[in-house]
Amino acid sequence: MARMYRMMGFWTAVIAIMAYVGGMEAFALLFVGQTVMFVALGYLNLSERLYIYIFGAYLTVFFIGFTYWTTFMMTPGSGGH
Repeated sequence: MARMYRMMGFWTAVIAIMAYVGGMEAFALLFVGQTVMFVALGYLNLSERLYIYIFGAYLTVFFIGFTYWTTFMMTPGSGGH
């Protein structure tokens, strides 16, 4: 399970690099933070149950944040202009 967290850290790092190259600095910083978290957790060698609980908490925070952002921060019809 620890290797899966390191793998998620690798892919979040790839996404962070692509976002930075694409000029999305805030998005890139968000994924750099996730990369640091995943890699650090990957080297802690916790129990599998604790890794599952941590991942469940991560998904809960993500879904709450995503739902908030898409409901209250995104304005319909703005088109990004």
